Amino acid sequence: MDHGSIHLREQLEQLSEMILRLGGLAEQAIGKSVCALVDRDSSLAREVIAGDTRVDALELEIDDLCMEILARHQPMARDLRFLTAAMKIANDLERVGDHAVNIAQSAERMIAARPIIPEPELLEMARQARTMLADALDAFVRGDAQAGRAICRRDDGVDALHQSMFRILLTHMMEDPHIIGAAMELFLVSRNLERVADLATNIGEDVVFLVEGKSIKHHAEEHAPSDRA
Repeated sequence: MDHGSIHLREQLEQLSEMILRLGGLAEQAIGKSVCALVDRDSSLAREVIAGDTRVDALELEIDDLCMEILARHQPMARDLRFLTAAMKIANDLERVGDHAVNIAQSAERMIAARPIIPEPELLEMARQARTMLADALDAFVRGDAQAGRAICRRDDGVDALHQSMFRILLTHMMEDPHIIGAAMELFLVSRNLERVADLATNIGEDVVFLVEGKSIKHHAEEHAPSDRA
């Protein structure tokens, strides 16, 4: 292996490590934002909001490294797919961080409002969304396309919980108009968690593309023409 190939491998490993670090920051931000909501902890909410600058900065570092690798090595085949997937995943993880900030901001507003206990469905959504995100990153590291597909299938469960949250909160608001403001904040939190699960699904799809060179977005596999006559 020549020096250029060795350098390429080193930079790709560095890129993988940076993606994992960004994923860790995004996961932690979601966990802290939900804790801030449940515990009515304004200092923790502010910590999540302030920490978003680290997430943004790391995404930019990843983009810069990808551009450097593309310009210097002009990679082909799987290496090129890896770079494409890495840039998309980094963008999705940065958006996860944004959703964590949104949840933290909802938590701050709810602290000043009439107390309302988060529904169990909301906490289950948070658990499932974080688990999907962690599993998607694990699938990326291992290059496991089947695990990527499995993550995509789990998104329906989070969507169902989101719909359930809407019905529950609507019932509460009809019974007690005084909690409408707090209930709407919880619905916004539910919506942000549902989007986190969507972003984890995007990463699962990117893993399949990385490993197999095949797009499964928008159920592409289901609509693909059969090879058989």
